[in-house]
This record gives sequence, structure tokens and C-alpha cells, in this order.
Amino acid sequence: MSLAAATKYFFEQAAQGLDLEPGVKQMLETPQRELLVQVPLVKEDGTLEVYSGFRVQHNDARGPFKGGFRFHPSVDLDEVRGLAALMTWKCAAVNIPYGGGKGGVAVDPFTLNKRELKQLTRTFVSKIFPIIGQKVDVPAPDVNTNAEVMGWFVDKANELARDDVRGIVTGKPIGIGGSLGRTEATGRGVALTTLRLLKWLGKDPTKMTVAVQGFGNNGSWTAYYLHQAGCRIVAVSDVSGGFGNEEGLDIPAMMEYCKTSDKHLLAGYPDADPISNAELLEGKVDILIPAALENQITKENAARIQAPIVIEAANAPTTPEGDAILNERGITLVPDILANAGGVTVSYFEWVQNLQSFYWDEDTVNTHLTNIMHKAFDDIWNLAKERDLTLRTAAYTIAIERVVEAMKMKGLFV
Repeated sequence: MSLAAATKYFFEQAAQGLDLEPGVKQMLETPQRELLVQVPLVKEDGTLEVYSGFRVQHNDARGPFKGGFRFHPSVDLDEVRGLAALMTWKCAAVNIPYGGGKGGVAVDPFTLNKRELKQLTRTFVSKIFPIIGQKVDVPAPDVNTNAEVMGWFVDKANELARDDVRGIVTGKPIGIGGSLGRTEATGRGVALTTLRLLKWLGKDPTKMTVAVQGFGNNGSWTAYYLHQAGCRIVAVSDVSGGFGNEEGLDIPAMMEYCKTSDKHLLAGYPDADPISNAELLEGKVDILIPAALENQITKENAARIQAPIVIEAANAPTTPEGDAILNERGITLVPDILANAGGVTVSYFEWVQNLQSFYWDEDTVNTHLTNIMHKAFDDIWNLAKERDLTLRTAAYTIAIERVVEAMKMKGLFV
């Protein structure tokens, strides 16, 4: 099942209990705008490559479209469409005033040098510039994009606007309007959500074993903060492979190692044993955190997942078929639209700081993030218990209700 189809499936599961009018349901399922662009690049050897770029704007009833853009070979309109809808529900689930958008370019960035990647970014910005703006649509980093790429984005946007429009994108370097705490925010939010769940379940974090699939920005900071809380991280992975140690991994040391290893990979890390992706996902741990790409827990492997708790740090790591199997087996799953919302939440803080030209210290950022993540988790947990729903359905239910209410107040269907 495609990502867009999976997102629609989870939406419809929640919508069944909300008695939505057919027209309203259609509006919520259909993006407001989809843009496909050509992104040409003259490479250093003189050859011309033309890549496909996308920006999908799903719903802006609650505020500007918000969502990252990625550089990855798998990017296509269907994937971006599904991710844009996820952003609508994610922002509404944690109650920040954004709608959902997403973008990307179908390219393997590791085949480009830095000059080529910068030129690709700037060309992409020029192509989507007519439909974005700091109070219209605010992109951010995603897979294979980072603060440096956002800096290139801002520079090109300022050039096109003939103005300082740094609020047009979040996740920027601190020196040009980025927010303290943004780099770590997604992983910190995943850790906050995990620890909040353990509190509700009456479990001691220091007694928990954890496996984290993915050791990029999201997964590494998730592992770091859970390690700091006393959890024993026994397995992690990145594109170079999986690595485990039953006694627990030294996460800060692994993060330092990645700074100096080729392309920031864990390949060759000396203090862990190689394990397969299947061994990581299906290992005997208390908490499994998929923090890589989509479609990792499926109907093929869901019956073999041994962890009683799954925290979706990645976007859409569990397919609908896999989700149903986990539910039947009584596995507690915290959905992506709640678990990984820390990044977009601190992006919201960055945007507010840019618009006000007033910047917060890191403690203020982290305090506000903690409050928002705890409130969102508690609201979703309580609704799930009250109506006998899964946490995923409860999160979607709250999100849909908030978006529909905003549409009503705007008179969009009355």
C-alpha cells in the first residue's frame, strides 16, 4: 500500500466515528494544491540532469502550510501527498497553528558534490517560490536536508523576494534566524513522548531496553535522550547496517564517531556487534523505535515483533496491515503524528521568533516543547481510554476535530 493510501486508511478509521458529511470528508482527504516542477542541474562534468520536484499543500484551515522537503530517490507525488496529509494531522494533534505541506526532489544527494547540491536547492526554491511564503507555506528540513541546506534556501528566497524573508523556512542555522534546540527537537520530542508513556504505564525507564532503527538526526537524538534518562539502548542502525550490544551502547560515543566517519555512517564502529535490520526490528527489547523511512513494520514481519511498545519516530513506518497485527497482539503503539511532532513544534517556535525578531534561550524552547508534548500526549491518552480507541485513532480523531472546527469557523462549508 502506498504512503498516501496508508494515510487515507488511518484517516478513515478515525473519521468513521465522527459522522462527517461526505463533502467535508472529501475536502479533508484531498490536497488543496499539488505542484510538479522540473529541477535542471548542470553538473561539474558539464552534463545536464533534470530532476522532478514536488510541493503539496494539503490543508491550511488552522494556519500556513508546514512541512519539510527531502532529497531522496524515492520521492514522488504519491509519497509527498501522503506526507503532506500527515503534517496536517500532526500539527493539529499537538495543537500548533499550522496546516500540512510537504515537498522534495527525486535525487540521490550522495551522488552530488556540495556545489551541485547547493545549486539544486536554489533552483528548487525558485521553482516553488510562487506558492510559498512566511505566512503562506513554510518548508523545513527532512530526509537528507539540514540546517545548511535551509541556509541556501533562505538566501535564494531573500534574493527572489528582494526582502528579508527568513521566516519562509525553519530549521535554519542559528546565525540567520534559526532557533536554539531545533536540531535536537524531533529526537527530544520522541524521547519526551516515550518517557510520558512509561509514566502512564508505571514503568521505570532505567529498566527498559530499547532498539532504535535509524541513527540520523532523529534517531540519534532520540537514542541520546533516552540514554540520558537511563534506558539501555541495545541496538541502533543506519544505512551502513545494524549494531548491537546487550550490555548497552555508548550513545554519546557513537554520535561522536559518526561526526568523523565516512558520510556520517556507523560502519566500522568498534564497540558493537553487527546485526541485521530484521534482528533489530524483531529483537527482544522493551521498546522498538523505528526512526528511519516508511513501511518498516508490515504484514510480513509484524507477527515477529517482540517489543511490547512501538514508538513511531519516523513518518509512516508501520503499514495498515502491520498496524492491525500489532493491535491484535496488544502491542502499544504511539503514532508518528504524535511521537515525532517535536521537530515541527520547535519549527513553530522558530517561526514565531522570526516574525517577532525576538529570540529565546534554549531552556525556554525546551520548556515550551515539553509542555506541548506532554499536553498532547495526555489528551490523546485520555481520549483513547475514554472511547476505547488505539492511540493512533485517538490522535487522528483529535486532529480531525480541530481541523473541521477551524474550517467551520472560516465558513468553508456552511
